[in-house]
Amino acid sequence: MASPALSHFLPRFGVAAAVVSALGLAGCQSLNTQDTLPPVSGVQPLKGLAQNVSVRRNSQGMPLIESSTFHDALFTLGYVHASDRINQMVTLRLLAQGRLAEMSGPQALDVDRFMRAVNLKKSAGELYNASSPRLKRFFEVYARGVNAYLFRYRDKLPPDLAQTGYKPEYWKPEDSALLFCLLNFSESTNLQEELSSLVLAQKVGADKLAWLIPSTPDEPLPLGETEKLKGVNLSQIAGLAALDIVTQQVSALNSLGVTTSSNWAVGPQRSRSGKSLLANDLSAKPQAPSPWNYVQIRAPKYQAAGVSIAGLPTLFSGFNGKVAWSMSAVKGDTQDLFLEKVKRQGSALYYENNGKWLPAVVRNETFFAKGQRPIREVVYETRHGALLNSSQSLNTGYGVALQTADFKDDKSLDAFFDLSRAQNAGKASDATREIRAIALNMIFADASNIGWQVTGRFPNRREGEGLLPSPGWDARFDWDGYADAMLHPYDQDPAQGWLGTANQRTAPRGYGMQLSNSWDAPERSERLAQLAGAGKHDTRSMIAMQYDQTTTFAAKLKVMFKAPGMAQPLKQAIDALPAAERAKAQEAFNRLMAFDGRLAPTSSDAAIYELFLQESAKQIFLDELGPENSATWKAFVANASLSYSAQADHLLGREDSPFWDDVRTAQKEDKPAILARSLAAAMTAGDSQLGADHKGWQWGKLHSYTWKNANGQTIRGPLAAGGDHNTLNSSPYNWGQSFDTTQTPALRMIVDFGQVEPMMGQNGIGQSGNPASPNYANGIDPWLKAQYLSFPMQPQNFDKVYGKTRLTLVPGK
Repeated sequence: MASPALSHFLPRFGVAAAVVSALGLAGCQSLNTQDTLPPVSGVQPLKGLAQNVSVRRNSQGMPLIESSTFHDALFTLGYVHASDRINQMVTLRLLAQGRLAEMSGPQALDVDRFMRAVNLKKSAGELYNASSPRLKRFFEVYARGVNAYLFRYRDKLPPDLAQTGYKPEYWKPEDSALLFCLLNFSESTNLQEELSSLVLAQKVGADKLAWLIPSTPDEPLPLGETEKLKGVNLSQIAGLAALDIVTQQVSALNSLGVTTSSNWAVGPQRSRSGKSLLANDLSAKPQAPSPWNYVQIRAPKYQAAGVSIAGLPTLFSGFNGKVAWSMSAVKGDTQDLFLEKVKRQGSALYYENNGKWLPAVVRNETFFAKGQRPIREVVYETRHGALLNSSQSLNTGYGVALQTADFKDDKSLDAFFDLSRAQNAGKASDATREIRAIALNMIFADASNIGWQVTGRFPNRREGEGLLPSPGWDARFDWDGYADAMLHPYDQDPAQGWLGTANQRTAPRGYGMQLSNSWDAPERSERLAQLAGAGKHDTRSMIAMQYDQTTTFAAKLKVMFKAPGMAQPLKQAIDALPAAERAKAQEAFNRLMAFDGRLAPTSSDAAIYELFLQESAKQIFLDELGPENSATWKAFVANASLSYSAQADHLLGREDSPFWDDVRTAQKEDKPAILARSLAAAMTAGDSQLGADHKGWQWGKLHSYTWKNANGQTIRGPLAAGGDHNTLNSSPYNWGQSFDTTQTPALRMIVDFGQVEPMMGQNGIGQSGNPASPNYANGIDPWLKAQYLSFPMQPQNFDKVYGKTRLTLVPGK
């Protein structure tokens, strides 16, 4: 998900200033912060270890843990995660608990209220309690390792954490389950879309809303969904605009909340070596630290290298010497909003259910904001879930309730561990089928086989599609259990010789269960199919795919421009423009028709193409959804970042949309007229931003990478960027707002079973979350240069990658 950059909220939302460092990188060294960096060599006694453990680090600080027992390996993983990322772990835990204000002050209270209502603590408790005794022991040992760090470094915490004055509590095993639930909550992006769609509906009405919320290019408009809102007085939803803003703030703070990702596998018949290949990209905001980090473990009965989140002893993507596995977002709609009719009687709140008024359940919450007295507030719950707007003055009107899946019988945490130990693709398939608490595309491979499995827990809706909030008073829209896991899409060893996902629709229309209506646009997956389905593959072609910057959307635009019903009317519309505008429109049209779709940072045609996309969004929609600083426009732009957009949908079709007419003029415009205007506007915008030499324009001068710390301070950039939201090398921007890159592929992995050492990867920012560390941002250069590090499985190759310098952890007293 392309969350708004955190810095966008700083003027009105100062959480970040207290959550993270107010120090620039240059200031860190002068404050003697080096003693906040745990040593990487020597001997260190730690109470809780049974035997000695070795920790070596590669050139970018990624650790190799070598241990005589799995118990000690897990303990050390907790210690290493905390050493690298304690601020991130503590901040995400407080966010998930709804307790950020304890560290950040009262400006975080709205975020805390929202997260208390969501109540991830309840979900985490269910998930942890449902786990096996074995898994609980793993989480307990891991937590002891985190706490060994917290105890030893309680007076030497990283500067950005120490500055807040907050003293982190010791880590509990349940805290790891809590972060897993935060990740799951982040992957279910439709909550934000439903709220933003309500904001849009308040402006344009339920009748026109369907044009703004398409699901995929080949689906009809969701008119049935918008019918649900007819008869609802949308102005009576208490605090809707404020709620929409808070959810965007949560997205900005939650570094786990990124759903742009891709993974694919190539079978032996398409491989140069005759053995399988697998690749994975996980995106994140260009912000240090990224949510992901690499770790490698070698113990007598366990070895694996892969992708972890600090705070969780889980490898989400990785390789164990026999099997490779990878995750990407399935864009599953696993949660729903319900509008509830509410009324107050005395001190009690009631809500309607099938004509009867039922008392809302009261949950008392106490908030501790730094520098303030405790605040006691009530969260109301209906039969669907907590009211997200409980803190608003709910007397009459509508509450907004959130329903999420329960995890009372869920073994997902066990399943991820089983997956990391799987010795063949069949065992990996068995393990992925047991992952229910999070909706993912899991692709896995061994040397001879490849497979794909959709995971998750998807509600059966009696009626409706879950794209918009449903009337909570009408039982027709209730959930009726969950889809049978046997219906989840999967595939193994397909005849085409490859499998791949890029957040696109993976279930055909009319499929036997409902996964989602919030898929990404199809272009990244189309490009993946073009490349994966061509020729034979090896490591070099996998890298080329991960760095590919060609969009298939440009070719679709050309087809639209030249369609029988469009070519002549568009020419007439261009000819009808004033002379200066006509010349600009004609130039833009000619350049677009010659454009090959390659979004290289040095391309002038790419600049014109993207200027046209940006300006067409404003020409089509701004007259009714603007101004640009309004809540409505921001909601519209936000939705385009979350799934298939109305901007793309209108460019490729929808000639009968009411939004083609510019309501500010006396005449009625049609699509050709607005396209002609957009072509001219693209050149005008380019002139103002890039100068008069049109051949000298470059896409990378409009579109750049800028990496920041979580406080919004630049640590690298701006650097020219290529690609966009539709390229495999994804670099989306807010379509309708600015060209600033909102995400980058922050972690990449390739496993080539034809190689002696199959796994290689890169962490796009840095391993450490401590600004004083040399590994804070040293992943950016290798990422820019397409340089990967090896993760060897054979001990004789460890020295070459990890060197001989090691930190030896020994049992302490």
